[in-house]
Amino acid sequence: MLSSSEIGIDLGTANILVYTKSKGVILNEPSVVAIDTESKKVLAFGAEAKNMIGKTPGKITAIRPLKNGVIADFDMTTEMLRQIMKTINKGGLGIRKPNVIVCTPSGATSVERRAIQDVVRNSGAKNVHLIEEPVAAAIGADLPVDEPVANVVVDIGGGTTEVAIISYGGVVTCNTLRIGGDKMDEDIIQHVRKNYNLLIGEPTAEAIKINIGHALVDHREVTMDVRGRDLVTGLPKTITLSSLEIQEALRESLLQILETIRATLENSPAELSGDIVDRGVILTGGGSLLQGMQDWLSKEIIVPVHLAPNPLEAVVVGTGRSLQFINRLSRVAK
Repeated sequence: MLSSSEIGIDLGTANILVYTKSKGVILNEPSVVAIDTESKKVLAFGAEAKNMIGKTPGKITAIRPLKNGVIADFDMTTEMLRQIMKTINKGGLGIRKPNVIVCTPSGATSVERRAIQDVVRNSGAKNVHLIEEPVAAAIGADLPVDEPVANVVVDIGGGTTEVAIISYGGVVTCNTLRIGGDKMDEDIIQHVRKNYNLLIGEPTAEAIKINIGHALVDHREVTMDVRGRDLVTGLPKTITLSSLEIQEALRESLLQILETIRATLENSPAELSGDIVDRGVILTGGGSLLQGMQDWLSKEIIVPVHLAPNPLEAVVVGTGRSLQFINRLSRVAK
């Protein structure tokens, strides 16, 4: 069972979450570090660093050390995890040298997995177990992962979308697509740049996506005023964006997510297909909160689509809870 010295970590591209059984989710911070480029010292991490993106002087940069769910900058990720361990210890939880379970994208290579293990070990963990993200998401969404029935999880995170069919504690078939919330933000930035000659930053693009972004469903048009820098004059400028054009800007990425879900369902063993028709698909991850996502997907794949009770925390809760499954899961994996 999970004792106080055992924690689950969801190393997400967009957010890092930490879970302990006694306290639940004890930390939920954006995966951003602000560093002094001269001394290479970490000045801030999490929300504080995220607020600095695009607003810092020359010698301070805010970076995101995780890309597409894997480590892009080894040293910075280690440093960020050290800060997290420090924060947890300050919280008076007395977690020194904890046993840590970390979730990894199921498409991660063995090199990427080893990098994650090394990073967590270097930041002060005693033992490090890895669990595949879709399995963690399924456990966190309260699906019966250790029973021989099909559980289909679609986890739309910041950097990746993972679609997996899980049965009897293991992944039967799985596809990873390196498109997620970040790619949608990028689509919006490019759209505004191309059509309005206006430069906006990531935080603005994310706000547009949350407020007026829609999946490919009919909806009542809403608008939003957006400020940015005019690329022609170099001066600040405000424009009005409509939800219909943002929907169009996201179309390509959304269709690729749909294609990945279809491809995974097509690879399902015949016996499990019957379960999928009855039980449907469960959505987790921040990207699943895009307006109209559930309705659009259920219309396209013609099976019921459910939203996990807490899509943003499903993976980390499952990671934390999975220690009790780990022995069983590792038996299955062998």
